[in-house]
Amino acid sequence: MSAPRFNLRGVAAIFAAEMARTRRTLLQSVVTPVLTTALYFVVFGSAIGSHMREVGGVAYGAFIVPGLIMLSLLTQSIANASIGIYFPKFTGTVYEILTAPLSAIEIVVGYVGAAAAKSIVIGLIILSTAAFFTPLQIDHPAMMALFLVLTSVAFSLFGFIIGIWAKTFEQLNFVPALVITPLTFLGGAFYSIDMLPPFWRTVSLFNPVVYLVSGFRWSFHGSGDVSLAASLGFMTLVIALCLGLLIWIFRTGYRLKP
Repeated sequence: MSAPRFNLRGVAAIFAAEMARTRRTLLQSVVTPVLTTALYFVVFGSAIGSHMREVGGVAYGAFIVPGLIMLSLLTQSIANASIGIYFPKFTGTVYEILTAPLSAIEIVVGYVGAAAAKSIVIGLIILSTAAFFTPLQIDHPAMMALFLVLTSVAFSLFGFIIGIWAKTFEQLNFVPALVITPLTFLGGAFYSIDMLPPFWRTVSLFNPVVYLVSGFRWSFHGSGDVSLAASLGFMTLVIALCLGLLIWIFRTGYRLKP
């Protein structure tokens, strides 16, 4: 008995539909995060940068670039993936998707792939925008690309889970607004945790975003707050946990089937 073939056409249809939705909401999906990042550069780069010239031998404007990109990656990956699956639930069309000749992995690949692709594009646009504000330095471009892809995939998976879990728009925005954004601001996006007192540095190591920002910053400047192995290990753990949870969700039909 032959193994079932991967339904590439079905995955491509979901992917294309999600990318088309992005084109219809281009202002919200792309322009808004880029303008927000530019404002961060003006506020943090000018106001704080005038008093803090360098951090670890890196100009402050260049130092905050990885943190700003990571902030946008996390929020956009979660938002794109969660909205992508939430609206079919909200309108009832999710039952058409579940009854289509698509496996769980094909559905996840379609939605998460589209969300990750959009986040990667936004990250690259923000990276290009940053070049207008500060000289860019990328010591390890291959590792930078790897972190860009892994972060987008990991948090698109996480956002997909949130979209399935959420019953209301308030729940949909709860985790990104009240959990992810504060953790990012407290995760060394705009400063090095080595600048903190020993106690608070130890507390910061329990913030998962520290490992994301640190690894991404290492790819730019060759140094980070934690080891590169710890950053990659954490990213792998997040992806594994999300995939395990999604396997359980599709097996049980949690908040997907009545």
